[in-house]
Amino acid sequence: MSKHVPPPEGPKDIEKIDLKEALEERYLAYALSTIMHRALPDVRDGLKPVHRRLLHVMQILRLDPNSAFKKSAKIVGDVMGGYHPHGDQSIYDALVRLAQDFSSRYPLVDGQGNFGNIDGDSAAAYRYTEARMTEVAKLLLEGLDEDTVDFRPNYDGSVQEPVVLPGAFPNLLANGSSGIAVGMATSIPPHNAAELCDAALHLIKTPNATDEKIAQLVQGPDFPTGGIIIDDRASIMEAYKTGRGGFRVRARWTQEELPRGMWQIVVTEIPYLVQKSRLIEKIAELLTAKKLTLLNDVRDESAEDIRIVLEPKSRTVDPNLMMEQLFRNTELESRIPLNMNVLSHGKVPKVMSLKDVLREWLDHRKDVLVRRSNFRLAEIARRLEILEGYLVAYLNLDEVIRIIREEDEPKPALMARFKLTDNQAEAILNMRLRALRKLEEMEIRGEHQKLTKEQKALNALLKSDDEQWVKIADEIKGVKEKYSKKTPLGRRRTDFSEAPEIDVDFEQAMIEKEPVTVVCSEKGWIRTMKGHMEDVSGLTYKDGDRGQFTFHAMSTDKVMLFSSSGKFFTLDVAKLPGGRGHGEPVRLMCDLDAADSIVSLFVHVPGTKRLLASTEGDGFVVPEDDCVANTRKGKQVLNVKAPVEACVCVVVPPDATHLATIGENRKMIIFKLDEVPEMARGKGVRLQKFKDGGLSDARAFKLKDGLSWTDSSGRNFVVTDLKEWIGERAQAGRLPPKGFPSRNKFGAP
Repeated sequence: MSKHVPPPEGPKDIEKIDLKEALEERYLAYALSTIMHRALPDVRDGLKPVHRRLLHVMQILRLDPNSAFKKSAKIVGDVMGGYHPHGDQSIYDALVRLAQDFSSRYPLVDGQGNFGNIDGDSAAAYRYTEARMTEVAKLLLEGLDEDTVDFRPNYDGSVQEPVVLPGAFPNLLANGSSGIAVGMATSIPPHNAAELCDAALHLIKTPNATDEKIAQLVQGPDFPTGGIIIDDRASIMEAYKTGRGGFRVRARWTQEELPRGMWQIVVTEIPYLVQKSRLIEKIAELLTAKKLTLLNDVRDESAEDIRIVLEPKSRTVDPNLMMEQLFRNTELESRIPLNMNVLSHGKVPKVMSLKDVLREWLDHRKDVLVRRSNFRLAEIARRLEILEGYLVAYLNLDEVIRIIREEDEPKPALMARFKLTDNQAEAILNMRLRALRKLEEMEIRGEHQKLTKEQKALNALLKSDDEQWVKIADEIKGVKEKYSKKTPLGRRRTDFSEAPEIDVDFEQAMIEKEPVTVVCSEKGWIRTMKGHMEDVSGLTYKDGDRGQFTFHAMSTDKVMLFSSSGKFFTLDVAKLPGGRGHGEPVRLMCDLDAADSIVSLFVHVPGTKRLLASTEGDGFVVPEDDCVANTRKGKQVLNVKAPVEACVCVVVPPDATHLATIGENRKMIIFKLDEVPEMARGKGVRLQKFKDGGLSDARAFKLKDGLSWTDSSGRNFVVTDLKEWIGERAQAGRLPPKGFPSRNKFGAP
């Protein structure tokens, strides 16, 4: 039997690490790297590292706005090789986006070749395209070589790159930015540069300016693709105040008239970041699926400018309704989020308000001004030192020449003889003979005087905070003038409007309005006949059935049915069966119980009031709008319990003052309408008291006009002397006037 052999011991130098701590540490490092170096822009220049490196390389390559274009491949290669150790495609994609005038409000790159289009087609490969900087990019880089910003070593320490650009242009808000980091994201839409300059100037003048005032000067986003923002001022103000929110942007459209009364809609601007080809595909898909009931066809007639043609189903369609349906179902209306999550001072991720963003940009511009002034002062000091040495040489020219000719080491001899510095002696020794003429001495004295004056002005500038802000304001005014709203690039492209409040059933809107006659039998078979029929005596019904309700309506109307259970049901006239035959049972169109009978059937008239009452004599007044049912199940309005049933549903005229009720016992009472409450649902109050039987009918009327009724022959009667029947609600009443119908019904009002 073999003995158990213990496992061999591992190496002695293994270090134990807690997995949780290691993962947390590494994930945090990855998250910070993503936040700092990839996803979030710097609030000062509005750029991410890849964009900053692109512009820096283009400046090194001297690709100024007036210089010749260079291959994009050269730019991408230099960026990748020297500064950005990532994929060439990601660098080129960033370059392309900076050049697209439909993506960037103020493009930083001037591209030559195929840089993609608004349809979503990608740019040509970087070996086919060329690029150079725009004037906006030059503004961002202005003063980079004057020690205005810090530099840091690149990824391999071989060269230096700027931490941030001087940023003489409010790029973060003007061009916007978007990105997704780890646990946070940013989304800043583009804005109008002239408005941003106005807000910045106001902030310089009034440092304690309110968020509201800043938001008034910056009206809202200004997208490169135009469009119309339909948010109200309050929501825009709140978004800028908190740094979070969103903007609803709609396409711009016009109505074009065509021959024979026809028309079409032409869309000329679409929302920001929406691909035109995908938008049209989506509209076509919805059209095929019959979800755009008002639209007949969509065509893309775009060339240089956008032109999307939308044809309506018919010329009777309301264009506003058709566009509202498209806005609700397609990207013709888009929501652009606002999340101003940026790197404050290039280090701390922070959601900032509009005012805070402008404040940090201005503080950065002040820092740039101070550093540039100090750099210039150092240059002036060096130049003045050399000029003073030159003047010494001119005043003692013969002695200087002697020392140079005779001394073995002329430099220390010059320094000792004339008390010169090392730089001054070196400059004298490097002077050319032609510089010894009299005219040169005059030029040196003139330059010395000029530099001394500049030095004095710069020292005064550095000592005065107010002077610095005046200088910054002048620079911003120059930017504003260059990109004012009068210029093609600076003009505002996005307008503002309030969204029309349209709450409509689009299927209903498609129905052509035409007259019909609604016919319903006693057993509940319903149909519509074309036109408003005056003579309905010729209508036929099923055996054992007869007509009960016949009335005129329009095909766009809604019909309301009141059942003996106290429920209301709503039917669309357009969906009722038409043509020949006896129609269809109304119970197939709504959940009307077999035991229920139809008390009333009528066209819904918004704003009308009705009196509802039960056989027990209880009732109340209800607005007809509160009775509309949105489902097949109907809406319970009058509460009744068997064997009690609903039996009355009559119109209450606006000028009615009194109510007449009559019971099955042939007793009638008239009382003031004010004694009956108006309710949305319930049992109501007792209208009339009965010893035997129940309520038969009721009518609301104006007492001065008298009480009318219709006999079995269709003749109308009116009684004006009604004193003996007037009483109070819930009384028993007395026999009606002579000639009142024996069926105890007032008839049609």
